[in-house]
Amino acid sequence: MNITFTKLTTPTLEIATSLNKWENDPLLVAFVRPNPTKEALETRAIVTVEMLKERLEHNQVFLIYADGQLVGEMNFQIDPQHLLNKESKSAWIGINIGEAFARGKGVGTQAMQYLEKKIQMQGLKRIELGVFEFNVNAIKLYKKMGYREIGRIEGFTYWQGKMWADIRMEKRLK
Repeated sequence: MNITFTKLTTPTLEIATSLNKWENDPLLVAFVRPNPTKEALETRAIVTVEMLKERLEHNQVFLIYADGQLVGEMNFQIDPQHLLNKESKSAWIGINIGEAFARGKGVGTQAMQYLEKKIQMQGLKRIELGVFEFNVNAIKLYKKMGYREIGRIEGFTYWQGKMWADIRMEKRLK
């Protein structure tokens, strides 16, 4: 599988359609956004081209392609308010491998390595992320890549009949 990355500069309807598909996939919804209630989990997300343009005002967004097909997206923000550790020159990252055939094949590892390089090129020294405690595959990947847990926000998201914590992790860059 040939994995490539492209910085999103001009959102299109095609890209918004893919993000809508992933953010409303019943198998992914619990993993891609916090849901404070069962109703929130069942509420449809809507991603528009205009919303993507607004997202680009505060995020650097990169599209993930496998053999030329859009399979995911990743992004980072610099020093957002929701950092657990309010250390300046920190990046907050998010990643979503939306297409099932691309999961479990090393795409996430390659994407994270690419994103870390982009963050380092910005002169940032620290990355923080949040991962829901039931997302064991992502936690395993992040630990393998050198991230360590720095805290938990209990009762953060609803899934499978109960509330789960958001695990905050960080990695110091050289």
